[in-house]
Amino acid sequence: MVPKGFQAAGIACGIKGTTGAKDLALIYSEAPAQVAGLFTRNRVKAAPVLATRQRVRRGVCRALIANSGNANACTGRSGRQDAETMARLVGTALHIPPHHVLVASTGVIGRPLPMPRIEEGITAVTTRLSSQGFSDAAHAIMTTDTRPKIVSEQVRLAGDPITLLGIAKGAGMIRPQLATMLAFIMTDARADAAVLSAVLHEGVGTTFHRITIDGDTSTNDMLLMMANGEASAKALRLRGKDFSRFLEAATAVMDQLARAIIKDGEGMTKVVEICVRGAKDRTMAERLAFRVAHSPLVKTALFGQDPNWGRIMAAMGAAGVAFDPQKVSIFFGDVMAVARGVAASGASQEQMRAVLQREEVKVTIDLHAGAAHTTVLTNDLTYDYVKINASYTT
Repeated sequence: MVPKGFQAAGIACGIKGTTGAKDLALIYSEAPAQVAGLFTRNRVKAAPVLATRQRVRRGVCRALIANSGNANACTGRSGRQDAETMARLVGTALHIPPHHVLVASTGVIGRPLPMPRIEEGITAVTTRLSSQGFSDAAHAIMTTDTRPKIVSEQVRLAGDPITLLGIAKGAGMIRPQLATMLAFIMTDARADAAVLSAVLHEGVGTTFHRITIDGDTSTNDMLLMMANGEASAKALRLRGKDFSRFLEAATAVMDQLARAIIKDGEGMTKVVEICVRGAKDRTMAERLAFRVAHSPLVKTALFGQDPNWGRIMAAMGAAGVAFDPQKVSIFFGDVMAVARGVAASGASQEQMRAVLQREEVKVTIDLHAGAAHTTVLTNDLTYDYVKINASYTT
């Protein structure tokens, strides 16, 4: 399902060398689209983030050009000029203003873009635009991803069938701060930038903000949402049943993309759900859940199928959160490992190991201190994660 009036393409232009892997993606709206975005909170921001953030403030766009294999980050003034050149070249080829072209990059930090290859690539990719090109575009933004991430949803608003389609990339450097790696959502709904911004802010709270692979944020994180109104005569408003339906559909797209990122984490063997309940407030639950999810000792134990719950207790104790260790219960799946801060009677190593052998594992921590709760999705830390990141630039 593709939103009306949107086209895409993805090609190999040589940024990734002679591998033949796709590395240049283009998304195009036949009509001017309203746009909203969320960007990395990392103080070190890539040139395309700076360029696109400025354009998004205008609230209108027509196209997005994105490359993989090179982040165009920490590249100084020339990097910013290269990002602007990419927008200008796309604008010229598609006969649209360059300030209506968004730019995104992902890959190795600190290397200048191979602009001659990109210039040739832009000439080629603009001729291959098609409503069937989103799979190619999803492939073209991948770095260490093992598979593309593409999701679509439909919803009926004021009698009109509306389509949302999202693509994303991400497998490492995942600890979102307003976004996660690169994620682009297109819709043919009629909605202004304020409505789209509200949807993004609401949706990320239970999706992209609840995943982490390694606790690191990227210099290039970007989440964009574009709406061209091609399938709807009535504009969405911030309140009402139609807004609620649209928000639900958009959140479903974000949730599926977020989960796809976790399932494709670098070197991972299992998806891990960390659920903290019985907290005094949401902040307390979140801090503890993320502290456990970020612990290398916890994550390596999960990889080794070692039910070492002591590492979970130690991680919680280092979170800077006041809780009573003597009230804590910990479960691996349905098996209670800890009761009131000590080893639960009757819980065998074999039962707990059996849970940890699954491809999807749930770890529940009950603080018995209140009614607040939260869930964070992460994965295990493996030998392959170390291998991938020990030789990323070579």
